[in-house]
Amino acid sequence: MSLIKVTNLTFAYDGSYDNIFENVSFQIDTDWKLGFTGRNGRGKTTFLHLLLGKYEYSGTISANVGFEYFPFQGVHQESNTLDIIGDIVPDFLHWQLLRELSLLQVSEDAVYRVFGSLSHGEQTKVLLAALFLKENSFLLIDEPTNHLDLDGRKLVSDYLNTKSGFILVSHDRAFLDNCVDHILSINKTNIEIQKGNFSSWWENKKRQDNLELAENEKLRKDIKRLSAAAKRTLDWSENSEAKKIGFDPV
Repeated sequence: MSLIKVTNLTFAYDGSYDNIFENVSFQIDTDWKLGFTGRNGRGKTTFLHLLLGKYEYSGTISANVGFEYFPFQGVHQESNTLDIIGDIVPDFLHWQLLRELSLLQVSEDAVYRVFGSLSHGEQTKVLLAALFLKENSFLLIDEPTNHLDLDGRKLVSDYLNTKSGFILVSHDRAFLDNCVDHILSINKTNIEIQKGNFSSWWENKKRQDNLELAENEKLRKDIKRLSAAAKRTLDWSENSEAKKIGFDPV
Protein backbone atom coordinates (compact mmCIF):
# COMPACT_ATOMS: atom_id res chain seq x y z
CA MET A 1 0.00 0.00 0.00
CA SER A 2 1.17 3.52 -0.83
CA LEU A 3 -0.41 6.90 -1.50
CA ILE A 4 -0.95 8.99 -4.60
CA LYS A 5 -0.82 12.58 -3.35
CA VAL A 6 -2.31 15.46 -5.32
CA THR A 7 -1.42 18.85 -3.83
CA ASN A 8 -2.62 22.27 -5.00
CA LEU A 9 -3.22 20.99 -8.53
CA THR A 10 -4.11 23.78 -10.94
CA PHE A 11 -4.55 23.28 -14.67
CA ALA A 12 -6.01 25.09 -17.67
CA TYR A 13 -5.66 24.40 -21.37
CA ASP A 14 -3.53 26.82 -23.37
CA GLY A 15 -5.56 29.82 -24.45
CA SER A 16 -8.29 29.20 -21.88
CA TYR A 17 -9.11 31.75 -19.18
CA ASP A 18 -10.90 29.16 -17.02
CA ASN A 19 -9.09 26.58 -14.91
CA ILE A 20 -10.21 22.98 -15.19
CA PHE A 21 -8.75 22.40 -11.71
CA GLU A 22 -7.75 25.04 -9.18
CA ASN A 23 -5.75 24.31 -6.01
CA VAL A 24 -7.14 20.77 -5.78
CA SER A 25 -5.67 18.52 -3.07
CA PHE A 26 -6.49 14.93 -2.08
CA GLN A 27 -4.90 11.51 -1.50
CA ILE A 28 -5.61 8.09 -3.01
CA ASP A 29 -4.62 4.75 -1.51
CA THR A 30 -3.10 2.59 -4.24
CA ASP A 31 -5.12 -0.41 -2.98
CA TRP A 32 -8.43 1.35 -3.64
CA LYS A 33 -10.77 0.53 -6.50
CA LEU A 34 -12.09 3.93 -7.51
CA GLY A 35 -15.02 4.77 -9.72
CA PHE A 36 -14.53 8.15 -11.39
CA THR A 37 -17.64 10.25 -11.93
CA GLY A 38 -18.58 13.75 -13.00
CA ARG A 39 -20.53 15.47 -15.75
CA ASN A 40 -19.13 15.27 -19.27
CA GLY A 41 -16.63 18.05 -19.83
CA ARG A 42 -15.75 18.36 -16.14
CA GLY A 43 -12.25 16.95 -16.68
CA LYS A 44 -12.22 13.19 -16.02
CA THR A 45 -10.05 12.30 -19.02
CA THR A 46 -7.97 15.45 -18.46
CA PHE A 47 -7.17 14.32 -14.92
CA LEU A 48 -6.14 10.87 -16.15
CA HIS A 49 -3.83 12.53 -18.68
CA LEU A 50 -2.34 14.68 -15.92
CA LEU A 51 -1.53 11.53 -13.96
CA LEU A 52 0.14 10.17 -17.10
CA GLY A 53 2.25 13.33 -17.37
CA LYS A 54 0.82 14.43 -20.71
CA TYR A 55 0.22 18.06 -19.68
CA GLU A 56 2.10 20.64 -17.67
CA TYR A 57 0.40 21.85 -14.50
CA SER A 58 1.11 23.69 -11.28
CA GLY A 59 1.08 21.91 -7.95
CA THR A 60 2.36 18.39 -7.37
CA ILE A 61 1.32 14.81 -8.11
CA SER A 62 3.50 12.31 -6.27
CA ALA A 63 3.27 8.52 -6.45
CA ASN A 64 5.43 5.45 -5.95
CA VAL A 65 3.58 3.56 -8.67
CA GLY A 66 3.53 3.81 -12.44
CA PHE A 67 0.31 4.77 -14.21
CA GLU A 68 -1.02 2.59 -17.03
CA TYR A 69 -3.86 3.65 -19.32
CA PHE A 70 -6.60 1.51 -20.82
CA PRO A 71 -7.23 1.28 -23.72
CA PHE A 72 -3.52 0.71 -24.31
CA GLN A 73 -2.24 3.08 -26.98
CA GLY A 74 -0.30 2.14 -30.10
CA VAL A 75 -1.80 -1.31 -30.69
CA HIS A 76 -1.47 -2.52 -34.29
CA GLN A 77 -4.32 -4.73 -35.43
CA GLU A 78 -2.04 -6.73 -37.73
CA SER A 79 0.36 -7.67 -34.90
CA ASN A 80 0.31 -11.02 -33.14
CA THR A 81 -1.55 -10.86 -29.84
CA LEU A 82 1.35 -12.40 -27.93
CA ASP A 83 3.70 -9.72 -29.29
CA ILE A 84 1.32 -6.97 -28.14
CA ILE A 85 1.19 -8.50 -24.67
CA GLY A 86 5.00 -8.60 -24.67
CA ASP A 87 5.11 -4.90 -25.57
CA ILE A 88 2.86 -4.08 -22.62
CA VAL A 89 4.60 -6.29 -20.07
CA PRO A 90 7.91 -7.66 -21.42
CA ASP A 91 8.70 -9.89 -18.44
CA PHE A 92 5.34 -11.64 -18.08
CA LEU A 93 5.17 -15.30 -17.11
CA HIS A 94 3.09 -17.44 -19.45
CA TRP A 95 1.23 -19.24 -16.67
CA GLN A 96 0.25 -15.91 -15.11
CA LEU A 97 -1.12 -14.69 -18.43
CA LEU A 98 -3.16 -17.87 -18.88
CA ARG A 99 -4.53 -17.49 -15.34
CA GLU A 100 -5.74 -13.96 -16.07
CA LEU A 101 -7.24 -14.95 -19.41
CA SER A 102 -9.06 -17.89 -17.85
CA LEU A 103 -10.67 -15.53 -15.33
CA LEU A 104 -11.91 -13.52 -18.31
CA GLN A 105 -12.96 -16.65 -20.22
CA VAL A 106 -10.56 -16.02 -23.09
CA SER A 107 -9.18 -19.19 -24.68
CA GLU A 108 -5.43 -19.81 -24.78
CA ASP A 109 -5.38 -19.97 -28.57
CA ALA A 110 -6.39 -16.28 -28.70
CA VAL A 111 -2.85 -15.20 -27.79
CA TYR A 112 -1.46 -16.95 -30.88
CA ARG A 113 -3.80 -15.18 -33.29
CA VAL A 114 -3.48 -11.84 -35.05
CA PHE A 115 -4.88 -9.20 -32.71
CA GLY A 116 -7.26 -7.85 -35.35
CA SER A 117 -8.89 -11.28 -35.69
CA LEU A 118 -10.09 -11.13 -32.08
CA SER A 119 -13.52 -9.73 -31.31
CA HIS A 120 -13.63 -6.29 -29.70
CA GLY A 121 -14.64 -7.95 -26.45
CA GLU A 122 -11.67 -10.34 -26.61
CA GLN A 123 -9.34 -7.44 -27.33
CA THR A 124 -10.63 -5.59 -24.27
CA LYS A 125 -10.10 -8.62 -22.06
CA VAL A 126 -6.61 -9.38 -23.39
CA LEU A 127 -5.43 -5.80 -22.87
CA LEU A 128 -6.85 -5.66 -19.34
CA ALA A 129 -5.23 -8.99 -18.46
CA ALA A 130 -1.86 -7.78 -19.75
CA LEU A 131 -2.04 -4.46 -17.89
CA PHE A 132 -2.87 -6.17 -14.61
CA LEU A 133 0.24 -8.31 -15.00
CA LYS A 134 2.43 -5.21 -14.66
CA GLU A 135 3.89 -4.94 -11.19
CA ASN A 136 3.84 -1.73 -9.16
CA SER A 137 1.27 -0.22 -11.52
CA PHE A 138 -1.93 1.72 -10.95
CA LEU A 139 -4.43 1.36 -13.81
CA LEU A 140 -6.44 4.20 -15.34
CA ILE A 141 -9.31 2.37 -17.03
CA ASP A 142 -11.32 4.56 -19.39
CA GLU A 143 -14.70 3.18 -20.56
CA PRO A 144 -13.87 -0.54 -20.82
CA THR A 145 -17.49 -1.54 -21.56
CA ASN A 146 -17.73 0.13 -24.98
CA HIS A 147 -17.40 -3.16 -26.87
CA LEU A 148 -18.86 -5.57 -24.32
CA ASP A 149 -22.28 -7.21 -24.33
CA LEU A 150 -24.21 -7.71 -21.08
CA ASP A 151 -22.50 -11.01 -20.28
CA GLY A 152 -19.12 -9.51 -21.07
CA ARG A 153 -19.79 -6.53 -18.83
CA LYS A 154 -20.70 -8.78 -15.92
CA LEU A 155 -17.61 -10.92 -16.50
CA VAL A 156 -15.21 -7.95 -16.67
CA SER A 157 -16.88 -6.31 -13.67
CA ASP A 158 -16.44 -9.51 -11.65
CA TYR A 159 -12.81 -9.65 -12.79
CA LEU A 160 -12.14 -6.06 -11.69
CA ASN A 161 -13.77 -6.83 -8.36
CA THR A 162 -10.93 -9.29 -7.69
CA LYS A 163 -8.33 -6.61 -8.42
CA SER A 164 -7.18 -3.46 -6.64
CA GLY A 165 -5.35 -0.31 -7.56
CA PHE A 166 -7.28 1.39 -10.34
CA ILE A 167 -9.43 4.34 -11.34
CA LEU A 168 -12.39 3.32 -13.49
CA VAL A 169 -14.37 5.62 -15.77
CA SER A 170 -17.70 4.15 -16.87
CA HIS A 171 -21.23 5.36 -17.56
CA ASP A 172 -22.58 1.93 -16.58
CA ARG A 173 -23.76 2.30 -12.97
CA ALA A 174 -24.33 -1.41 -12.41
CA PHE A 175 -20.82 -2.10 -13.71
CA LEU A 176 -19.35 0.43 -11.25
CA ASP A 177 -21.42 -0.82 -8.33
CA ASN A 178 -20.06 -4.32 -8.68
CA CYS A 179 -16.35 -3.53 -8.68
CA VAL A 180 -15.46 -0.26 -6.89
CA ASP A 181 -15.06 0.56 -3.20
CA HIS A 182 -14.53 4.33 -3.47
CA ILE A 183 -15.91 7.09 -5.68
CA LEU A 184 -13.77 9.93 -7.00
CA SER A 185 -16.12 12.72 -8.07
CA ILE A 186 -15.38 15.94 -9.94
CA ASN A 187 -17.66 18.71 -8.72
CA LYS A 188 -17.96 22.34 -9.76
CA THR A 189 -15.09 23.55 -7.60
CA ASN A 190 -13.26 20.49 -6.29
CA ILE A 191 -12.61 16.75 -6.40
CA GLU A 192 -14.03 14.63 -3.58
CA ILE A 193 -13.46 11.03 -2.50
CA GLN A 194 -16.12 8.98 -0.76
CA LYS A 195 -15.99 5.40 0.47
CA GLY A 196 -18.55 3.05 -1.05
CA ASN A 197 -19.91 2.18 -4.48
CA PHE A 198 -21.70 4.37 -7.00
CA SER A 199 -25.19 3.82 -5.55
CA SER A 200 -24.18 4.87 -2.04
CA TRP A 201 -22.42 7.94 -3.45
CA TRP A 202 -25.48 8.79 -5.55
CA GLU A 203 -27.83 8.57 -2.56
CA ASN A 204 -25.53 10.81 -0.53
CA LYS A 205 -25.32 13.26 -3.42
CA LYS A 206 -29.12 13.44 -3.72
CA ARG A 207 -29.43 14.08 0.02
CA GLN A 208 -26.81 16.81 -0.18
CA ASP A 209 -28.47 18.37 -3.24
CA ASN A 210 -31.87 18.32 -1.52
CA LEU A 211 -30.34 19.89 1.59
CA GLU A 212 -28.80 22.66 -0.50
CA LEU A 213 -32.12 23.24 -2.29
CA ALA A 214 -33.91 23.46 1.06
CA GLU A 215 -31.31 25.88 2.39
CA ASN A 216 -31.56 28.01 -0.76
CA GLU A 217 -35.36 28.05 -0.48
CA LYS A 218 -35.12 29.05 3.19
CA LEU A 219 -32.65 31.79 2.26
CA ARG A 220 -34.98 33.02 -0.49
CA LYS A 221 -37.90 33.16 1.95
CA ASP A 222 -35.75 34.92 4.56
CA ILE A 223 -34.69 37.53 2.01
CA LYS A 224 -38.31 38.04 0.98
CA ARG A 225 -39.40 38.35 4.63
CA LEU A 226 -36.59 40.76 5.49
CA SER A 227 -37.29 42.83 2.37
CA ALA A 228 -40.97 43.07 3.35
CA ALA A 229 -40.00 44.04 6.91
CA ALA A 230 -37.59 46.67 5.61
CA LYS A 231 -40.31 48.11 3.37
CA ARG A 232 -42.76 48.27 6.30
CA THR A 233 -40.13 50.01 8.40
CA LEU A 234 -39.43 52.49 5.60
CA ASP A 235 -43.15 53.17 5.11
CA TRP A 236 -43.62 53.69 8.84
CA SER A 237 -40.60 56.00 8.98
CA GLU A 238 -41.83 58.09 6.05
CA ASN A 239 -45.34 58.33 7.50
CA SER A 240 -43.99 59.37 10.89
CA GLU A 241 -41.77 62.01 9.33
CA ALA A 242 -44.66 63.32 7.24
CA LYS A 243 -46.82 63.76 10.32
CA LYS A 244 -44.03 65.72 11.98
CA ILE A 245 -43.76 68.25 9.14
CA GLY A 246 -47.44 68.21 8.17
CA PHE A 247 -47.56 66.72 4.66
CA ASP A 248 -47.89 63.37 2.95
CA PRO A 249 -44.76 62.53 0.91
CA VAL A 250 -46.70 60.39 -1.61
